[in-house]
Amino acid sequence: MKDLYDVLIVGGGVVGSAVARELSRYQLKIGVLEKNLDVCYETSGRNSAVVHGGFAYDTGSLKARLCVEGNRMMGDLAEELDFPFLRCGKVLVGNTPEDMETLKRTISQGEANGASGLRLIGKEELHRLVPAVVGEFAMLSEKSGILDPFQYTIALAENARANGVDYYFDHEVTAIRRLKNGGYCLSTPHGEYESRWVVNAAGLGCKTISDMLGITGYRVIGSKGDYIILDKRVGHLLPMPVYPVPSNTYMGIHVTNTIDGNVIVGPNAEEVSDFRYYGVPQKNIDYLRNSASALWPHIERGNYIRNYSGILPKWVDENGVIQDFKIEIQDDIAPHAVNLVGIESPGLTAAVPIARYAIGLMKEREELKENPDFNPRRKGIVRFAGLSREEQERLIRENPDYGEIVCRCEKVTRAEILQAIHNPLGVDTMAGIKYRTRAMMGRCQGGYCQMRVEQMLEEELGRRPEEVLYARKGSNLLMGTAR
Repeated sequence: MKDLYDVLIVGGGVVGSAVARELSRYQLKIGVLEKNLDVCYETSGRNSAVVHGGFAYDTGSLKARLCVEGNRMMGDLAEELDFPFLRCGKVLVGNTPEDMETLKRTISQGEANGASGLRLIGKEELHRLVPAVVGEFAMLSEKSGILDPFQYTIALAENARANGVDYYFDHEVTAIRRLKNGGYCLSTPHGEYESRWVVNAAGLGCKTISDMLGITGYRVIGSKGDYIILDKRVGHLLPMPVYPVPSNTYMGIHVTNTIDGNVIVGPNAEEVSDFRYYGVPQKNIDYLRNSASALWPHIERGNYIRNYSGILPKWVDENGVIQDFKIEIQDDIAPHAVNLVGIESPGLTAAVPIARYAIGLMKEREELKENPDFNPRRKGIVRFAGLSREEQERLIRENPDYGEIVCRCEKVTRAEILQAIHNPLGVDTMAGIKYRTRAMMGRCQGGYCQMRVEQMLEEELGRRPEEVLYARKGSNLLMGTAR
């Protein structure tokens, strides 16, 4: 049996890590039980990486309120936690009178939600902002932006860890039972953990954990979206995300610029029951290209460098209608358990406000004493490629490892890889290094650097070659020696 915790959070994605970070402002013993080997292997790292403006959600909903709050604070969060964020704006592009009426309604809804910087623009301004786009007019959302979802999630988790939160990876919760003292016992493959409070931030597993808590009846479906990643050489053609005019429930296949200069095409939306399958069939890639090319006709196969997919957990009613975020405490069924269900888009944008809302429910039931030692700041790994020549030369003088390039595509140095290997969370997978440094994320997708990174993991951590994992249990890079 492990030590008694004040709060155990089930799930260490962007919302779970935001809850952990915000709870560490108080004098509490906090733990995070994460089934994967890192904090961003599911929905938190598999999305469009867009910071939404808050105009697309029903007025009065938690999605609208918390999205607007998250958008407003994102600049301050980026400065505190040292992750890349760009408030580049976003356009919703239209061509017909019906499109114009929809955009007018979207602006009215956005303004009612508290979103700002929304306005209609004509063809001339649209093509000045995004010269390569096809369209007659658009709605501009000046406050929308983009970020690195891996770095954001990692930053929240590292700051939580620095403030005393314990992270347990490969700890899938398999059962929850109530204790006589009113607390909970959570079972995992590596033992049992006791806590006075439980927070269900399990994302795709939210229904499973909710059922374990005794809060049954939720129907959660998976909405799988596929994406294509394009090479940086077309990045200059897309200074901001470009969306079609939205339908009532779907924002449509869009084209998004990234913090690092690539372009992402997608997603589509397909209902799935398998929350572990992330394959992308060729027919879906072709569909993405054909659909998005009508909006941005620069999607060529020669610029494809990778595809990926993500799955959103959508809470739906008996008629299949998508519901609002559910953030609740049901005192009569599961007291001292905060239950989060259906935290889908805009969960990335709204993560910290979601966390604060959840903690607000806890405060209604228990006084939380502030932690005088809480430090909101975190410093990430310095990106050598983004520095001036003078700054690069200074770093090399101070540490010669900055003078050795390991990943040629992304110009990632040995010094950066070493910092990632010895990260505060103790993550030791190839994907963990990738998400922290962008090694293996360039055009060759690790063709040059992957085995060099693998060798460094062996040397630094004392691993045998067959022990090094790519991302998940069973994803061994090497299975033995070729003879």
